[in-house]
Amino acid sequence: MNKLNLNPLKKLEIIIEGAHQEFATDQLDRAGVTGYTIVGNLSGKGSHGFHEGHLMFNEEAVLIMIIVAVPAELVEPILEGFEPFFEKHTGVVFISDIQVSRLVKFKH
Repeated sequence: MNKLNLNPLKKLEIIIEGAHQEFATDQLDRAGVTGYTIVGNLSGKGSHGFHEGHLMFNEEAVLIMIIVAVPAELVEPILEGFEPFFEKHTGVVFISDIQVSRLVKFKH
């Protein structure tokens, strides 16, 4: 059996209001991110209390999570792009170490 070749990357999980999705994806594109996954209708409890994930009026009224796997050198430019945003808006970024197969999917 062939052994998978695993490569280290960083995973960012960016949780923001759906109304700001375009801003966030533009920031990621400018930083050189080659792809991401968007998960909508999040539910959970945080500093502002419990947040229901169902659609109330439109997709902008819900929380979303954008998941990104990037080389370590992209983390700082991404965070710098979001810094002014988080001074005015709610949200959070989780960063963790991961390993991926098929590294070619995460490079230019």
